[in-house]
Amino acid sequence: MNASAANIANLQTAGSLEEGKQAPYSALTTVSKAQTAGGEGAGVTTNVVPKNTPFVPAFSPDSPFADENGVIGIPNVDLAEEIVNVNLAEITFKANLKTLQTAQDLDKELLRILDEKA
Repeated sequence: MNASAANIANLQTAGSLEEGKQAPYSALTTVSKAQTAGGEGAGVTTNVVPKNTPFVPAFSPDSPFADENGVIGIPNVDLAEEIVNVNLAEITFKANLKTLQTAQDLDKELLRILDEKA
């Protein structure tokens, strides 16, 4: 969610494609990797990294960042994709929270049953 939020916030942060000048915002993405311990699942780690193509050229001759051909760099961000990513992260978070709440409810019920038998 942090990568998508940063991408949305910097959607229009343009810059120069020329070396030594202010570069455009480098769009971010996430890379997830399954962790294993002894052949069993041990969770997932996710890292935020720059996209393979973090920015793309665009024609904007009036921009202060434009080169002699009127080309600037803009972030390689698809707003629709970022909104989907934010919504997916929210749904995933809610599903994980519900799983934890259900596990807690089951633990409480088990303790109640064991207490009744004692």
